[in-house]
Amino acid sequence: MAPFELARPATLQDAIALLDPEDPDIRPVGGGTAVMLMMKAGVLRPTRLVSLAGIEPEHARLGVGADGALRIGGLARLSALEHSVAVREGWPMLARTLRTLSNVRVRHVATVGGNLAHADPHMDLPPVLSALGARVTVTGPDGTRTLPVEDLSTGYYETVLARDELVTAVDVPAQAGRAGAYMKVTTRAAHDWPALGVAVVLDLDGEQVRDARVFVGAATDRPTRLAGAEALLRGAAARDDAVLKRAGEAAAAELDIVGDPHGSASYKKHLLSVYLGRAVRCALAGGAGKEHA
Repeated sequence: MAPFELARPATLQDAIALLDPEDPDIRPVGGGTAVMLMMKAGVLRPTRLVSLAGIEPEHARLGVGADGALRIGGLARLSALEHSVAVREGWPMLARTLRTLSNVRVRHVATVGGNLAHADPHMDLPPVLSALGARVTVTGPDGTRTLPVEDLSTGYYETVLARDELVTAVDVPAQAGRAGAYMKVTTRAAHDWPALGVAVVLDLDGEQVRDARVFVGAATDRPTRLAGAEALLRGAAARDDAVLKRAGEAAAAELDIVGDPHGSASYKKHLLSVYLGRAVRCALAGGAGKEHA
């Protein structure tokens, strides 16, 4: 491993000042779980790592705002979300997802902001937060901006973030009244990388779907919204097996799915056609169904 500088700024603004918008070899590091793996593999040879561990503690806090939205600091650990009573009560879909996200050791170290900024298309959190309508706050030398989580990633390990910008917060609208589930299909343990992940959030009027947000992960180069499947679900009876079958088939048809070591493109396409309906049924059951396979 080549030598590099490790900077330990005390404030967010100091951290941003140590980054360079023109130099890809200067990287911020939160929990460091992804950065260390990339360095060990030799795909990242930084000249400077800017540690975010010592900056102001408010960037790691969790809280519920007056509007009922969950405010997550960019440096909040995944384990803090997992064990938060507020998250379990108000955002059960998110809480359930965290139990099978990577493993306990990683969740105690990895940060929410780092997880989103890394933009690995196999990660579980981005499609779930996208389905919940979450937004990120991004801070750089020119101030802050907000955008939907679904617009953050642009491809494999690529985002709209400039090299001197950081994810400083995530705001998740209240889940209250909306049914939601994340179906994670793995080839090994439940906490492994998914071969496919399907996140569904439904706004119901009795047994009828008023609105639907459906995202898939681990199938393309970024979390992808399934507009065709959503259109079929809107206005339909939520428990209509024929509708769910058509929605699954539409989802599989509308994507140019990419194969990888976790499954071929044809395998993932079949999984999507089946698991979209299962995700809807799991959401209707209050998440009581099996959310990984």
